[in-house]
Amino acid sequence: MTTISFFNGDIKKIMPDQRVIYYYADAQTTHTAYPDGLEVLQFPNNQIEKHYPDGTQEIVFPDHTVKCLYSDGLKETFFPDGTVVKVEKNGDKTVVFSNGQKEIHTVQFKRREYPDGTVKTVYCNGRQETKYSTGRIRIKDKEGNIILDKK
Repeated sequence: MTTISFFNGDIKKIMPDQRVIYYYADAQTTHTAYPDGLEVLQFPNNQIEKHYPDGTQEIVFPDHTVKCLYSDGLKETFFPDGTVVKVEKNGDKTVVFSNGQKEIHTVQFKRREYPDGTVKTVYCNGRQETKYSTGRIRIKDKEGNIILDKK
């Protein structure tokens, strides 16, 4: 192992397995570079970032939330309570809650899907549509007036 100490307090270690571990004294941050291209940053607040050679990034926050940023533009966030948020490159967002509900946000609409099969959609023009698991359909205009209630 080779260790280099810098005047500013930084320390660089080159390990026998070719890992390079660099400690930034001012930021109290460690940057480890692996021979296969993986880079890992560890921050003083216990946040850990992994940067993979394919461009993917994984960030683990102190509260154990995990955010993955993929090279194709997809972003996924996994929350400790089981909620998962996916944001596509085009901005479409899907939220899957731990209680089984699912929410979809697009430019055209926002939709909430319930475990019992009920689906509520609010369109960009303000129109609201609810399809119940019983088959009932209720549509409201942008002011909230019921324009259809078919049982």
